[in-house]
Amino acid sequence: MALDRGSNDYSNAARALLPDLVALRRAIHAEPELGLFTPKTVAKVRAALEAMPLEWRTGRATSGLVGVLRGGAPGPCVLLRADMDALPLCEDTGLPFASTIPGAMHACGHDSHTAMLVGAVRLLSAARERLAGTVLFMFQPGEEGHHGARLMLDDGLLDPLPDAAFALHVLPNSSHGVVASRPGPLLASADRVRIVVHGRGGHASMPHDARDPIPVACELVLAIQSLVTRQVPAFEPAVVTIAHVSAGTTDNVIPEVATLLGTIRTISARVRERVHAGLVRLAEGIAAAHGLAATVEIEAGFPVTVCDPRAVAFGRSTVEALWGPARWRTLEAPIMGAEDFSYVLGRVPGAMFFLGASAEGSAASEQPGLHSNRMTIDESVMAQGAALHAALAERFLAAGFPT
Repeated sequence: MALDRGSNDYSNAARALLPDLVALRRAIHAEPELGLFTPKTVAKVRAALEAMPLEWRTGRATSGLVGVLRGGAPGPCVLLRADMDALPLCEDTGLPFASTIPGAMHACGHDSHTAMLVGAVRLLSAARERLAGTVLFMFQPGEEGHHGARLMLDDGLLDPLPDAAFALHVLPNSSHGVVASRPGPLLASADRVRIVVHGRGGHASMPHDARDPIPVACELVLAIQSLVTRQVPAFEPAVVTIAHVSAGTTDNVIPEVATLLGTIRTISARVRERVHAGLVRLAEGIAAAHGLAATVEIEAGFPVTVCDPRAVAFGRSTVEALWGPARWRTLEAPIMGAEDFSYVLGRVPGAMFFLGASAEGSAASEQPGLHSNRMTIDESVMAQGAALHAALAERFLAAGFPT
């Protein structure tokens, strides 16, 4: 499907908006907020869109908000989403607009996501009369492990559900301006596992009189890696990483317990269940073999992010129509990170796209990645992101997904 002239003008219009988007992104970056309530960020968004012809929806469980833009004619409904929250780490970029909040940083690009969606609101508001349908702009907090998207759904902020949903996510160590996605599983599920090995404390010089949980915990860490490589099919990826081990207080005391904390990533419900069951069986069995006991707690996190093949094909054709085939890349395999946009895509057909945000001409793979305390982006890609958001919305309202 070709872009109409109006949609094709979004690139030029977005470039004209770029100074405003950069200023907004930097203001958000300097005052990062964590979790489900981001009042300062929400205030910046509302101020930037004060003159736009939007209706606003808010809920109780989060500070998230949804802007509603009604076109000049009736038609379907499409959702565009940006996340707003930051990460709990200290920034070391040296930027003049670096975080002023100790222990908080926009290290996942949500500041740019918010600015790009604000740009899309302005582009589509200017084109309102030619839009046949409704656009929902979802500004969401609590993406970083707080299930903000699910809570906004539970609050009814997206009711009635839209006909399609799209989101963009910057990648600071991916080629400048290249948009990427794939049909089917794009990102993994993410669960948290806590294993406690229960022993019996004692003097470190007399381990035979105690039940030392530390060797059992060490054995368990290694056995988990064998569980993944020997019991999970090679073509259905799974990752189990034990990232925190704690036990004991000093050098001459055998502790009573050892605790393991880790993450479980899978891209199918079947493998997810298999890994969960395997971890329980492994922990209890290894502990019992040494005369100890183990308890396993698994906290379910985000589900798999699954992109509708029609939506990915639609996104590809939009990107290629705007900027040519060189700006599109189909990912060969899923990425084992996770996203709570998965809750939306579990109920609405759509897709998430990655936007390469490394400096133009740089060695992209050498740039600090997402969640790095040194992560930066080339802000010029925000014009492309705003234009892509707007073009996706207008094209979908005009004709839906290709059949």
